[in-house]
Amino acid sequence: MDFNVKRLAADAGTFLSRAVQFTEEKLGQAEKTELDAHLENLLARAECTKHWTEKIMKQTEVLLQPNPNVRIEEFLYEKLEKKAPTRMNNHELLGQSMIDSGNEFGPGTAYGNALIKCGETEKQIGGAEREFIQSSAINFLTPFRNFLEGDFKTILKERKLLQNKRLDLDAAKTRLKKARVADARAVAEQELRMTQSEFDRQAEITRLLLEGVSSTHAHHLRCLTDFVEAQTTYYAQCYQYMVDLQKQLGSFPSTFSSNNNQSSVNAAASISVPTIPLTASLPTPFTGRASSGFTELRNSSGSRKARVLYDYDAAGSSELSLLADEVIMVSSVPGMDSDWLMGERGNQKGKVPITYLELLN
Repeated sequence: MDFNVKRLAADAGTFLSRAVQFTEEKLGQAEKTELDAHLENLLARAECTKHWTEKIMKQTEVLLQPNPNVRIEEFLYEKLEKKAPTRMNNHELLGQSMIDSGNEFGPGTAYGNALIKCGETEKQIGGAEREFIQSSAINFLTPFRNFLEGDFKTILKERKLLQNKRLDLDAAKTRLKKARVADARAVAEQELRMTQSEFDRQAEITRLLLEGVSSTHAHHLRCLTDFVEAQTTYYAQCYQYMVDLQKQLGSFPSTFSSNNNQSSVNAAASISVPTIPLTASLPTPFTGRASSGFTELRNSSGSRKARVLYDYDAAGSSELSLLADEVIMVSSVPGMDSDWLMGERGNQKGKVPITYLELLN
């Protein structure tokens, strides 16, 4: 019981000391220990990463589901850990309406047949949209959300601890300045050494966490590539479905002439639209020859020259910091993660992410 009372009293005293120090700093009546420039830059970059991750994630959610009411409903189901009810999307609803009306008018009529064909295509597009949304949610939104709800919350926690340790340190400095008696100065000096040590240790912990934001950027870059590839596949599928539909509608112009639609169909049939395969994809720095180059390098024991595409700050002693446009040597090490290579610059050596590299011939 006495121990708990003493602990509560000590915690209250620490809280009061921090509050007094903070207030005096705001009023300009006390000095404040400034963080080193490198740590301040890391904190600013982490805040910037958090801001834009939230912004991109929110706008992606709007893109994938424009209806705000549905977004709120899906959010509530997610928080309740329940499966959201499956509903038809707009393309599927339109397609079903076209099919139902086509059957009502009669599949044997020109208009009814065309409505059914259009409806089937709209439902195919709806299915492709559903696959695109699911892929984007898993491979793009989820990693962004995990950073905000996991890594960044840890950074905030450690940054708050650093702030408290800094207040304790400055409060100890103030008490040492005010101490006049020798015994009081000795106690204040010992307290200052202890608070300085705790502050330095917490600053190092915070710095290591903040340097990990570089790895977050590299991971989010891979997620962005997956998102672009998913969009490419989706748009290619939609385009191919519509080209096929246009060919079907233009294959029987004589039937449409009986419904006084000859001119419209002839105009549509006269449009020449090139077809593209469903597997078409946008060229990216990580596909095609570039990707095969990394694969060949990983399967060999040799090394290659590579140009650095972006600046990269090493997240630990095992990694190598990079500067944009510099040329380094890279090689593969057995057992290393497929997203990394071993980089060499003179006598310096360390792991480097392949997303920051472009292999040279």
